Amino acid sequence: MNSTGRLVVVVLFDGVDLLDVTGPPEVFALLRREVGDATGYEVLLAAETADPVTTSAGVRILPDTTFAELAGRSVDTLLVPGSVEIDAAGRARAVAHPAVVGRVKDLAGRTRRVASVCVGAHILAEAGLLDGRRATTHWSTAQQLAADHPAVEVDADPIFIRDRDVWTGAGISACLDLSLALVADDFGEAVALRVARQLVMYLKRPSGQSQFSVPLAPLSTTRRTEDLRHHVTSNIAGRLSVADLAAYAHVSERQLTRIFKTELGTTPAAYIESARVEVARNQLESTDATLDRIASACGFNTTDTLIRAFRRTLDTTPTEYRNRFRSPVRPARSRGVPAASRGQ
Repeated sequence: MNSTGRLVVVVLFDGVDLLDVTGPPEVFALLRREVGDATGYEVLLAAETADPVTTSAGVRILPDTTFAELAGRSVDTLLVPGSVEIDAAGRARAVAHPAVVGRVKDLAGRTRRVASVCVGAHILAEAGLLDGRRATTHWSTAQQLAADHPAVEVDADPIFIRDRDVWTGAGISACLDLSLALVADDFGEAVALRVARQLVMYLKRPSGQSQFSVPLAPLSTTRRTEDLRHHVTSNIAGRLSVADLAAYAHVSERQLTRIFKTELGTTPAAYIESARVEVARNQLESTDATLDRIASACGFNTTDTLIRAFRRTLDTTPTEYRNRFRSPVRPARSRGVPAASRGQ
């Protein structure tokens, strides 16, 4: 990008997640279409050496510069992507190589703001940049971040968090939301929304939107638990009491509770409610169905039950959620929930 813009440095290292690196620059490049070539960002991919870096996807990226060549330059925004490895138990763990942490710590000292993408928050934490701050990361490594860095206030729910001059993002695709938020901070909401339309992101999501959804819950480790989850999602509008689910699985209610606690880290009732809320969220975002119809289609039976579930799980109401997250582009009707007339 042209050299008259704000300098954004993206940290590169072997094993880095590919979309963490490529997503933000794409957002910044689209900004030029909206504000012209005379402004915007200059993006540099920086690594320890000028040799190609191999990402987690196996794609090799050639750095624009080295950390040594950046010496003496003031940086507007430092973007720190992440990297994960799978441990012996099959769990994803964030990686923070000491050499990368040292470079980030050095660059942060001459940077206006610092932002991490996905599990890049672990690198910021290792560098001491998140101490005393609220931060987020990918849901799969949030417990690791909290355990490794007790001085960090970890909130695994939002898609991104800003705490003064440090920004942290959640899941990998949330790098687009984080980047749009940075654009909005620099150039205003109107410009950021225009860039969002270029990305075919119909809705620029606020930082408070939850990154959690039932399909992203931890994967089951037994066929029985996976069958139970499938039964819940396939019968979301039907009877799904704990007793009904235990009868379906041919176990006692106590044994069912133990299975859910061990496999999914929650209770059967809480899981069922979360699954129903997830379906209701999708209907609120993509249809004009009334709350009565959504409540019935999702198994809540009454609007009051739907509202109470939303308050418990999302700290909002269905109407407030729809007002914030309803897509301005009306899609095809969702199967099972007829669309009501507009204005309801």
